[in-house]
Amino acid sequence: MSEQNNSNPQPNNPLHGVKLATIVEKLLAYYGWDGLADRININCFKSNPTIKSSLKFLRKTPWAREKVERLYLKTDFN
Repeated sequence: MSEQNNSNPQPNNPLHGVKLATIVEKLLAYYGWDGLADRININCFKSNPTIKSSLKFLRKTPWAREKVERLYLKTDFN
């Protein structure tokens, strides 16, 4: 038997260990609510947006969460 190195159990997942709240907060700081609504057409970014309501919606809606995660990966925060 060989010993496995579990220090990075998901090496091909760039979002591993990144919380959804962190993703939304970084995108919000970079784009603002209007910028997010322009890039991702979902009401949680358009109508009275808050971080709390957006997180609640994104946790329940896989297709919307995927769009947010893709935008996060495409965004160059530098």
